[in-house]
Amino acid sequence: MGVSLSGVMKESREAGRGARARRGRPALPTLMLVLTVVTGLVEAVSLLALGPVFTAMQTGNVLFLSFGVARAGDLPALPSAVSLAAFVVGVVCGALMEAAAEARGRRWFVIGLGVEAVLILVAAGIGWGLERHYGAPTERQLAVAAVLALAMGIRTLTIMRSNVPGVPTTLVTRSMTAFLSGSTLGQGSSLEYGSPSWVRRGLAVPAMFLGGMGGALLLVGAGWTVNWLLLPASGLVLAVGLTAYLEHPRLHTGQSSRREPCEPSDASDPSDLSDLSDPSDPSR
Repeated sequence: MGVSLSGVMKESREAGRGARARRGRPALPTLMLVLTVVTGLVEAVSLLALGPVFTAMQTGNVLFLSFGVARAGDLPALPSAVSLAAFVVGVVCGALMEAAAEARGRRWFVIGLGVEAVLILVAAGIGWGLERHYGAPTERQLAVAAVLALAMGIRTLTIMRSNVPGVPTTLVTRSMTAFLSGSTLGQGSSLEYGSPSWVRRGLAVPAMFLGGMGGALLLVGAGWTVNWLLLPASGLVLAVGLTAYLEHPRLHTGQSSRREPCEPSDASDPSDLSDLSDPSDPSR
């Protein structure tokens, strides 16, 4: 069967344009790192201005709640209980909305980030003018913490269902463990020292650190109020969602292998997680 030289050249040009387009757009793990910075910023607001409470990393709230129930120290139990309850509602509502959206062919990753951005904006409005605070929270501070925890519950569900290994965006413990065990110190053969996935896990830690440090410096050092920290946080989340909408048109949640986030092994090429294709796409 003869092969047309012009046809081969055309296919080659199209493949080259596709490769350049993929290289030019932000990779999905890069967007996840931006969300990790936002988490650090939000937690700085939660811990330094809303009382001793977490809104994303619920392990801390479980411990704070246990200390408060035991009446150990000056940790009140109410803020942690409110945050935990709101986070649970966020996860459950997020799961229901994600299933409904994906069943209709909608892209929940984009919708979920849009919902999160709106909730953070609402929290900024409720907390307008609130300054750094430590101790028993007021009703306004509890309301802000609840809305932020609701947003972080939806975020955690969204990222978990997106199946991007190495960057869970709301915690760094497993990322740090995988990074160190896969390094020359840990010599973990399954974690591919120097691979893109290994690098992502390492970058997740400073991303969280920078977000937290930036929030603390602005809140405590510069005297910013809660709203001026949450407004840019909402903007960053919205920017990530819009970028995903424009640059990753085939991105759908829950379609890859059912893996937990931060799973050490990557079934796909870790250097190309810029898109997660729709399984119904005939080109797969």
